[in-house]
Amino acid sequence: MPTSRRTFAAVAVAALVLPLSACGSGSGDSGSSDASGKVEGDITFQTWNLKANFKPYFDGLVADFEKKYPGTHVKWIDQPAEGYADKISADAAGGTLPDVVNVSPDLVAPLAKAGLALDLDKAAAKYKKEYLAGAWASHRIPGMTGTYAFPWYLNTGPLFYNKSLFEKAGLDPAQPPKTYGDLFADSLQMAKKSDGKVATLANVPTIEDFGRYGVELMDKQGGAFTFNDAKGVELLTKYKQLYDAKALDPQALTATPESSGKKFLTEAVAMNPGSALDLGNFKKQAPNLYKNIGITDQITSTGHVNMYVMGVMVNSKTKHTPAAVAFAHYVTDAEHQMSFAKKVAIFPSTAGSLDDPYFTKEDGTDETRVRIAAAKSLKSAVNYTPVLFSDQMKTALRNEVAKALQGKESPKEALDNAVKQCNTLLQQQG
Repeated sequence: MPTSRRTFAAVAVAALVLPLSACGSGSGDSGSSDASGKVEGDITFQTWNLKANFKPYFDGLVADFEKKYPGTHVKWIDQPAEGYADKISADAAGGTLPDVVNVSPDLVAPLAKAGLALDLDKAAAKYKKEYLAGAWASHRIPGMTGTYAFPWYLNTGPLFYNKSLFEKAGLDPAQPPKTYGDLFADSLQMAKKSDGKVATLANVPTIEDFGRYGVELMDKQGGAFTFNDAKGVELLTKYKQLYDAKALDPQALTATPESSGKKFLTEAVAMNPGSALDLGNFKKQAPNLYKNIGITDQITSTGHVNMYVMGVMVNSKTKHTPAAVAFAHYVTDAEHQMSFAKKVAIFPSTAGSLDDPYFTKEDGTDETRVRIAAAKSLKSAVNYTPVLFSDQMKTALRNEVAKALQGKESPKEALDNAVKQCNTLLQQQG
């Protein structure tokens, strides 16, 4: 299960290719979007790699639901992380898709396009106000009207920064950069003061960076990517300046989250995303770094940080729409999201939950420090990754960004090429 910023980033699955004629369900072929009837019947609920660690939680959840709604029976099945997208695709094409399915936004898109995801704006509009606006919007599909999954758990990651390195560069350690403008200015100063020995960042810009910079990533119809506009080119040009000044680590082109973390650990890099687990690691392996650690929000020029979100989708072909909608809502309501969040490092998507003392009250532990910082930023966070942006597209963007940083292409050429490749892949999705 993706439970950290890193893992969330790593599990975005390649877009599914579904025939638009795909239909059917393990429960039958004649579905209804009317969720107002009696909650009864047998439904199947599928999760994504959760059974190994959370079986007692879900067993209890199912039992409580069946007790609340006599005449219902929920069969819980869990699929491994490996091949999850392929499994959903095969079930959708074969008419065996479960009634209620754990999905991420990129997995919802092809199902919604194939007519297999229930539109909750129609079937469950009364629940919309229970969720954070940004979370509810995360399962909307460009070019379509409607919302196609209940938002479930969220994650984000604050940034760690090394106060000592900021101080040595003549920067105020109590005022870390907040916007990209701040970041670029501070990064160039740090590189200059350290004679290129200390980079501020160890990662190249991703699609989320373009989003947080304020770039329009896609047209409103969902027909084409647009991150090669003037603002997109401006962002990549700034990163090229950082790279040339050694303000961006020279190994950023091939960096992994692990290698970036090691650079931060050895104080060769001044800022890095992370989690409470990293803080514990610093405490043991790098006490000097730990002593000087600062925690701040993700860099953003829009005022909104990025969120990673999981959802619970209802199969539009289910025979038991009232039961399926009721159970999907039950899994994702405030009470159950809160209890799940206390078992694993995730955050509820329900309105008001992030004001709970669990997410606001310090207790002196590293875990709580990070949890509070992340929860605060999530209240107005946005899922910047377009739901139609596949793993292949991420690779295409990364490759073109690398060419721009190395000077093999201009930032404009690189982004034009990336957009062209991504739009070709988009057309292939159908």
